[in-house]
Amino acid sequence: MDGVLFLTQIVIGKELEQKNHVWIRALSDRLQKQEMLELLFPNIDRKERIIVQTQTELRTLLRSIDHKSYPAYKSLAGAWKFDRYTLVIDHVQGDPFASPSSLHVEIPHILAKFPAAYYEKDCSRIALQDYLTRQVGKQFEQYNFRAKGSGKSGLLSISRCGQAVLERSACQITGNGLTVRFHVGFPAFGRTINAGELDKILFDFLPRCVENSLFYARLDAKKVESVVHLAEDQEAVRRILKEEKLVAFVANGSVLPRKSGVSDLPMADSVPFTSPASMERTFRLPHRGEITGMAIPEGITLIVGGGYHGKSTLLEAVQMGVYDHIEGDGREFVITDDTALKLRAEDGRSIRNVDISLFINDLPNRKDTTKFTTEDASGSTSQAAAVVEGIEAGTRLFLIDEDTSATNFMVRDEFMQQVISRDKEPITPFLERAGDLYEKAGISTVLVAGSSGAFFYIADHILMMDCYRPVDITERVKGMCGGHTAPRVQAPGFAVPEFNRVLPAFRKTQKGRGRGWDGREPESRNIGYGGMEDEDGGTEYRSCSDGMQRGRGNQGGRGGRDSNDSRGDWGSDRGGRGGRDGNDGRGSRDGGGRHEHMKTKSFGLESFSLDREEVNVRYLEQLLDSEQVNALAHLLRYGLEQVMDGKKTVRQTVQVIWNAWEKQGWQPFSSSYVPCGLAKPRIQELYACLNRFRG
Repeated sequence: MDGVLFLTQIVIGKELEQKNHVWIRALSDRLQKQEMLELLFPNIDRKERIIVQTQTELRTLLRSIDHKSYPAYKSLAGAWKFDRYTLVIDHVQGDPFASPSSLHVEIPHILAKFPAAYYEKDCSRIALQDYLTRQVGKQFEQYNFRAKGSGKSGLLSISRCGQAVLERSACQITGNGLTVRFHVGFPAFGRTINAGELDKILFDFLPRCVENSLFYARLDAKKVESVVHLAEDQEAVRRILKEEKLVAFVANGSVLPRKSGVSDLPMADSVPFTSPASMERTFRLPHRGEITGMAIPEGITLIVGGGYHGKSTLLEAVQMGVYDHIEGDGREFVITDDTALKLRAEDGRSIRNVDISLFINDLPNRKDTTKFTTEDASGSTSQAAAVVEGIEAGTRLFLIDEDTSATNFMVRDEFMQQVISRDKEPITPFLERAGDLYEKAGISTVLVAGSSGAFFYIADHILMMDCYRPVDITERVKGMCGGHTAPRVQAPGFAVPEFNRVLPAFRKTQKGRGRGWDGREPESRNIGYGGMEDEDGGTEYRSCSDGMQRGRGNQGGRGGRDSNDSRGDWGSDRGGRGGRDGNDGRGSRDGGGRHEHMKTKSFGLESFSLDREEVNVRYLEQLLDSEQVNALAHLLRYGLEQVMDGKKTVRQTVQVIWNAWEKQGWQPFSSSYVPCGLAKPRIQELYACLNRFRG
């Protein structure tokens, strides 16, 4: 099971016989079982020092600590063999009011019996993982808080999935089997153990949930098949996009509008999408068969129309097409190039050594724009930097809405150019670079515009939204352009910047604790590797976060795009047990001389912090789940602590981080265990966070 070596009771018994029994008994009263193994087997990796005990022994131990002080629950940590699965108690909460305990179950394929074809491909595996997470969540809802007690007693929770399919730490399918991670609030009266209620959870509620959601024979086989087939069809469309040189596809009949600003559910009674005949394409998919819709080719596509006619709605659907969506969402076959990047103005963001000379030159203060740095960028400067950073991140498609862009960055009309001469204006507008971005850099643009006709002159395709239906008006508008004075649409001196920015090394103190790039000492907090809910509404973490799911609205700041939006996952797992008393989670006994991790704290989809440095992500509009933000915090922290050496470029740094995830999954970014509550972001958002880190 993922590198875990199970030592049998017989082997353990022989080893114990070689030790002083009295010393062992005395020590066992103070040390947790796992720590005893560290003393007995110092040469065995911690992840391999796991005893698998029986469920009968777990029940006996549980009854023996009934009515004791709450910390006695920590003796339950370890692996326990049930009839058809292994229950692993990774971390026990410190008291009933703290973040709930972290557990996971492991089921071998020979018992789960899902067809191997369902998890051979990444796309179908991720879809199946997502489906199983939802099934476990439905089961948990039936038993949540049915065990009584104080604080979070009786809580049963797992990641809450929205309309998109994301790869989450909550459920992983490997070559060995299924691993499902979740939270349980261990019951108590005050701060006294209520073993009877936990007995209900572990021996009644949880087995029912596991049996009803994680074994193929207990699930609707046709529904499981449809989930896998949908994922494979969506992957087929993505493959077609690349082969046919398309950047997006919107199937006829798609439902693009959402229920509300705080719900990502489809709007009832909305106008189904219908492609204009000139852009309509039909593709044959492996399971669905033929599918017809609008295919947006590479190049520059302009979306225009009157207010409230659906311009931004179409663009928002396209920008979220980088993710697969579940059946019934309405956007199942709104598929976009997975590198697509939404650009917007971002006043006040930091920029570090970015070459923005493609757009900004000859500043009055003679500041070098080939290595531009600022802690407080203007809207136009931030958008210029975002374009260049997007190129560096490997995007093949820019998505821009005029409403959220800096006007002076996008276009300058002729009258303004007469009043303010070109030699007095340092900004080269996007209008004059978009053509070269496609012709010379291979980057397409989909642009929503409503105030300037200058963009008609650079567009390859022009769509007009008329009462939520797209109409191809390219030929008509191109004919009209001949009767007007053409604006300047190409500036000289186009050259893709050389991306050789080297990141400074991350500093550490002599004690091994991390310092930021500015050398400041981060504050010290006595918390574990995972996370804990903070008083100000954020979530603190040391090594691995346990996230919050949202849609557009209810979790603060931008809120959430999902009607299941909740902080029910509590976003709070303290991680490894750390010190001997179980309260000091800094991991002094884990990994030898490894330094203490930076503290991370996340605030939904607004921001996260690494020690004292905050990274604002609220304008990264393609982030749709706070668990992605939690994961980004840990990916970036890994980069700071393990990768940045003062020699690697931004691209090299990101690639090392990404390769670590691709090869080892969540483990490099976790400590003694992988928590529930992380969701894989895209590499474009990892670049964006690295570029916004001010430390």
